[in-house]
Amino acid sequence: MEKKEGFLKIDGKAISATIKDELSVEVAEMKKKGMRAPHLAAILVGNDGASQTYVGAKVKACEQVGFESTLVRMEESVSEEALLAAVEKINEDPEIDGLIVQLPLPKHISVEKVTAKIRPEKDVDGFTPANVGRMTLGWPAYISATPNGIVELIKRYEIETSGKHCVVIGRSHIVGSPMSILMGRNGYPGNCTVTLTHSRTQNLREIAQSADILIVAIGKAGFVTGDMVKEGAVVIDVGIHRIPDASRKSGFRLVGDVNFEEVAPKASAITPVPGGVGPMTIASLLSNTLLAAQGKVYG
Repeated sequence: MEKKEGFLKIDGKAISATIKDELSVEVAEMKKKGMRAPHLAAILVGNDGASQTYVGAKVKACEQVGFESTLVRMEESVSEEALLAAVEKINEDPEIDGLIVQLPLPKHISVEKVTAKIRPEKDVDGFTPANVGRMTLGWPAYISATPNGIVELIKRYEIETSGKHCVVIGRSHIVGSPMSILMGRNGYPGNCTVTLTHSRTQNLREIAQSADILIVAIGKAGFVTGDMVKEGAVVIDVGIHRIPDASRKSGFRLVGDVNFEEVAPKASAITPVPGGVGPMTIASLLSNTLLAAQGKVYG
């Protein structure tokens, strides 16, 4: 834990590394018992640079913890039918535990159809209706990587949540909506009174100012400013954006949805960008894949 200038800097990079070490130990134990290593498959459609980077990082992370990985590359022009057939082939392969289809997909392919085609027991991204429904009911489920990563950060830093007012800014199916459900569940982390806000929310500034825990996933650089946060709040910044910076060799720097310089001095704890929530997503994906290999969610 790094305490800096009165606030706690939540180090997702360090926690992610710890989780990977823990996973490596578990995989080694599985192999000692004669079990095969967990196996994650990824389907990458097209040549989107960011998608290739993300998938490459996932494959590398699998290697680091001793997982098997399979990468299926498909052309941008691939038909929806061919992609669905590729998903079904992996669904039927007993040697593969988890499957992710990297988003975004080309416009001629239905994300809903592809997501629905993935078997829930292999849906380590936690996007299928079955896993979203199970999460909502509080049943064992694969929780999507970013919300799962945030929950893990809160646990590992022992941040108190019971009875707190949690404000979530952003209502996406990938982050905002599941976070609101997770923080309101009966358990830890949870037992918050949750307000889910978004771009159409009136008096958003006043609502944000009332948050004990503020989770920001609005997709706008520097959206949350110092005057939107009360003293002592815990701030979780999910956003990541490249903005021009002539002083950097790369010509840009990474920032979040929160204006860190303004907000950090008021916060009791805050995630930086980069190095906060981001590194936790792959760690969460790997954790879900281990659960799939061990049959701990669906048996």
